[in-house]
Amino acid sequence: MRGYGQYCGLARSLEVVGDRWNLLIVRQLLITPARYRDLLDGLPGIATNLLADRLRDLESAGVLERRLAGAGSVVEYALTPWGAELRGPIESLIRWSTPLMVRGPEGDAFRPEWLALAVPALLDTRVEPRPSATIGLEIGGPLLQLRAAPTGFEVGPHDGGDLDATVRTDPAYVLALSAGALTLGDALAFGLVEVDGDESIVRTVFAA
Repeated sequence: MRGYGQYCGLARSLEVVGDRWNLLIVRQLLITPARYRDLLDGLPGIATNLLADRLRDLESAGVLERRLAGAGSVVEYALTPWGAELRGPIESLIRWSTPLMVRGPEGDAFRPEWLALAVPALLDTRVEPRPSATIGLEIGGPLLQLRAAPTGFEVGPHDGGDLDATVRTDPAYVLALSAGALTLGDALAFGLVEVDGDESIVRTVFAA
């Protein structure tokens, strides 16, 4: 990417992460370190040669690094400590995107693992105090769980433990509930969401 020639922190940051796909690569690596094939699967629409170019650029800039995983024969990509500091700006952009997300996917691709970053980012700044609860999320595909604790929120695959409730809905409505753009009462009334278990826990976790 060509430089802006400006002595400005934003300009210099954009020289590193402003190219198309760069922040989405960082999004994937904030969720978990990943092999090249995993990144390709998690970034629908990117060409394999473009992904290779972007990874090389981000590695040269010090945002990510390659390392050996498992028995030491598989290369995976992971964020450096400096690269991981992009979590805050990316979470802020996720919150900023709420008006853009309310119209739904409109045919865009979606991966359930993206909720692992989006839902905590949306809930952390608006739900206080935080309850201790675990809610199942049935959005198509394997069951996910939303774990709420005083320290924050986590979304990941269901670990087989007990659930206080299960929410059955589309990903768009999980995001709307998390952002406070949709109340649980309205979601239930219009048939957008089904809840099995303790409905009051779901209402508390989503502050809805």
